Amino acid sequence: MKHLLISMIFVAAIVSMAPGQGNPSSALIAEGDNYAEKVFDNPKALASYEKALKSDPNNVEILWRISRSYVDIGEHLPAGTKEEKAKQMDYYQKATEYANKAIAANGSSSMAYTRRAISNGRVALFKGIWDALDLVKQVKADCEKAIELDKANAAAHYVLARTHYKVCEKPKMVRWPLGLSWGNLDDSRSHFEKAIELRPGFIMYRLDAARMYVEIDEYGLAREQLTKIQTLATEDEDDNQFRKEAKELFEQIKNK
Repeated sequence: MKHLLISMIFVAAIVSMAPGQGNPSSALIAEGDNYAEKVFDNPKALASYEKALKSDPNNVEILWRISRSYVDIGEHLPAGTKEEKAKQMDYYQKATEYANKAIAANGSSSMAYTRRAISNGRVALFKGIWDALDLVKQVKADCEKAIELDKANAAAHYVLARTHYKVCEKPKMVRWPLGLSWGNLDDSRSHFEKAIELRPGFIMYRLDAARMYVEIDEYGLAREQLTKIQTLATEDEDDNQFRKEAKELFEQIKNK
């Protein structure tokens, strides 16, 4: 009996190590993350995540990453013609579809709500936020839910900061009948600053925070952010463009 038990344990160990056994999704997620976050090859990242999804179709970590990939691909598509714009919108709507699937798979996932906020935000910007008021309100609600689930979610703080900032482009008396009186620059500022605190090396957060500081005439704080940007390493495929925009903005406000 003892020898039989040992044999069974040995066989089980061999089976567990055999190729193709178990769930390969973790390795494919890591592969996709490398493409998305290091190599900046979003189509390859999407392909890796889609392979992972086949073996683990209800994995929230895969689903929200697929949503991210559709946004990342979509925002870099050409949008000069009607057909190109329609294709770009398809990618953003696909991103929302997968974010919804992520929330359905795990309603406690902070990143799932964040990704829905981001994809809906892209659609709202595409349509014009004043023609997509329900989406703007949904973005706010999803960001607040994401932060409730994870107060250290830098992306959710950033998106909420931008939402307040964009809404404040129109006077409060104009926004009030539209149900957007909640937008204010104080909240925008606090969420930008929290996002930077949580992820200090991310250039995009600092650039948009600098723009917000200019809006409220805090030029010294804006210059501080714009100067810091030039010292930061690349973490996003658009960082070279962001550095260029930061230099241009610095030149505009350097004497203010």
